[in-house]
Amino acid sequence: MHDILPEDQPYFQRVAEVTANLVEFYGFKRIDPTVLENVEVFTRGIGEVTDIVEKEMYVLKTRGGDALAMRPEFTAGIARSYIEHGMCALPHPVKLYTTGPIFRAERPQAGRYRQFNQWDLEVFGEDSPAIDAQVIQVCWNILRELGLRDIIVEVNSIGDSQCRPYYKKLLMNYLRSRQNNMCADCRARLKKNPLRVLDCKEERCRKVVSNAPKIVDHLCEPCNNHFKEVLEFLDELELPYRLNHCLVRGLDYYTRTVFEIFSEGVPVKKDKEKKKEGSANEACPIETPGQIALVGGGRFDNLIKMLGGKDTPACGAASGIERLVNLMKTQGVRPTKPLLPQVFLAQIGILAKRKSLRLFEEFRKSRIRVVESLGRDSLKAQLGRAQKAEVRYALILGQQEALDGTVIIRDMGVGRQETVKLERAVEEMKKRLKK
Repeated sequence: MHDILPEDQPYFQRVAEVTANLVEFYGFKRIDPTVLENVEVFTRGIGEVTDIVEKEMYVLKTRGGDALAMRPEFTAGIARSYIEHGMCALPHPVKLYTTGPIFRAERPQAGRYRQFNQWDLEVFGEDSPAIDAQVIQVCWNILRELGLRDIIVEVNSIGDSQCRPYYKKLLMNYLRSRQNNMCADCRARLKKNPLRVLDCKEERCRKVVSNAPKIVDHLCEPCNNHFKEVLEFLDELELPYRLNHCLVRGLDYYTRTVFEIFSEGVPVKKDKEKKKEGSANEACPIETPGQIALVGGGRFDNLIKMLGGKDTPACGAASGIERLVNLMKTQGVRPTKPLLPQVFLAQIGILAKRKSLRLFEEFRKSRIRVVESLGRDSLKAQLGRAQKAEVRYALILGQQEALDGTVIIRDMGVGRQETVKLERAVEEMKKRLKK
């Protein structure tokens, strides 16, 4: 787990600002689901044999014996809230978004933390392929608005309950004779969920699945038509994308469209961790060297029903904010420059400090940024701080000025000074700062 230090705050604030502005333009409303959820929300929603539930979820027992989990992702919790608060009665589609911390007991490595932050957006109650395309478009626009370069969409369809069982049998027949060439995890997945083998990042498993049957070749007619329309929408939007037949996402609730957005051309660190992460297999690229997954999502039409609600189509996506910030730094993208103080308020003596506190509030109400050093009495030290802060003006309030009801305005550029009445100080600074 890690702290977000002051020097990184502008990056995180920039991501939050861009995300909120864009998603609200598309009609999304903010929701803040709870950090703790009943474990069943995730075991039923995400799937008991997923890595998140089996290996990464933080689970705790309450004094009453209830099993709670610290949220390892947002979608299942937002779906639970949608059901619990009767949002099915609202005009549809219901568009929701959130940001906040996520918790997973992952193996720590570069860019991966056990507590990290995500933005997440979900659309409930609409099965149109246009929604799939719009969700991808919103995610794409967030990344572009942040100034990130070399990004591309990878997309696939994993079918639904009608066509996926047949494909699973085909895949099982293909993988069974090759399981000796697969990792231990994938050999176990063969019995529980063979689709997860396609998602494995081990080099040997990537080689095995490179020639496996492709699910898009075995979609039922409704799923095939849905996916075809999604791609046509992406063509119309002129979003660069490529088909990735091995993309299945790691969660059981996905149906039909799944996608990820990658950044390519990322400098590769030649260390042991990086060698383990991906494969150069061209057929099924999943975080290959020089490539970072920034956004992942897709359609999850069965999740609401799995959690006890009505049959409700849905689509959504999420992104790890730490990854976005790291890439912004790597690509030299600077966050919006923070507003710097324009005035330094120097004071000498107790009476002057009292007057300056009130004056400081008047500047705040007028939205003029002021910096001060209340703990120091030396005028020389305070003016030294004013120079380092690169303010245009310093206001000097000494004991005599406090008694006279005046203040000295010092132009830090030329060193010229002028005394004005204390009650006119704010208005006088408004005039000068406009010049």
